[in-house]
Amino acid sequence: MRTSLFEPFTEIDLPLPDRRDGKVRASWAIGRDRRLIVTTDRLSAFDRVLAGVPYKGQVLNQLAAWWFDRTADIVPNHVVSVPDPNALLARAANPLPVEVVVRGHITGVTDTSVWGMYAAGARRIYGYEFPDGLRKNTPLPAHIVTPTTKAGHGGHDVPLTSAEVVEQGHLGAELWDRVVATALAVFERGVQVAADAGLILADTKYEFGQTDDGELLLIDELHTPDSSRFWLADSYDDRLAAGDEPESLDKEVVRRAFADLGYKGDGPVPTVQDEVWSATTARYIIAYERLTGTPFDPGAYPVPERLTTNLTKAGLL
Repeated sequence: MRTSLFEPFTEIDLPLPDRRDGKVRASWAIGRDRRLIVTTDRLSAFDRVLAGVPYKGQVLNQLAAWWFDRTADIVPNHVVSVPDPNALLARAANPLPVEVVVRGHITGVTDTSVWGMYAAGARRIYGYEFPDGLRKNTPLPAHIVTPTTKAGHGGHDVPLTSAEVVEQGHLGAELWDRVVATALAVFERGVQVAADAGLILADTKYEFGQTDDGELLLIDELHTPDSSRFWLADSYDDRLAAGDEPESLDKEVVRRAFADLGYKGDGPVPTVQDEVWSATTARYIIAYERLTGTPFDPGAYPVPERLTTNLTKAGLL
């Protein structure tokens, strides 16, 4: 395992058609109605890919599959099978053109986070009215949905109000209402499961898609340390009282490290200490083990060789 810490899995090339690349994942067509999704170790923040973090891709893939299974009673999802620790065979879906962020706490380090805008003096944010006197990292009176546009590579997501989602033609009113209700229900499930694991789910991001026949699916990933903020519950009150940041099991430590260097997504990516990346690997694995209640079984590195073998066994190559 130690040798692999210097060889994060960041690139993959498979002999399959219709490759599509995201910041962290790549996918290929499997027949007419399936896609193979491979999750790499790439870490993105500030809408940029910043580095590779060993085992991160495996944690994301396996933890998301675990969560999809535990929310399938709320909304259908795209999971068909998990042929490799870093791969998911999924139902094909057309992603909706908005990202759906659900927030239970007011927090964040970027200028466009709810806390960033609130601290700068804004009181009407994402269409919601916020009272004076709120403290960073404290619970909101109710869970709220704060959508954004989807930025391309190198771009930045643009905040939207729920009204703007419909008014600007991103989604129809009926579909958007379904998405909001579903997102809040899934978030509530996440909050409950996280609490049982001694964690606070502060906020998260969801992606939805539709099949060709119009069925709404939860896609991409779900309640992972990439898409969610998880805080340790047992130290939360003491750290809040002391004015310290909550202990987190997500990539917020990376955001803070770069923010401390004055980096917020523009210009050359600065270098941070290696300890930031090893600590991130540890946090991702701890989150997986606490949420699932099972030990993390690290897959063999280098990943491409293992992945090709498993996909061949599954009849996908």
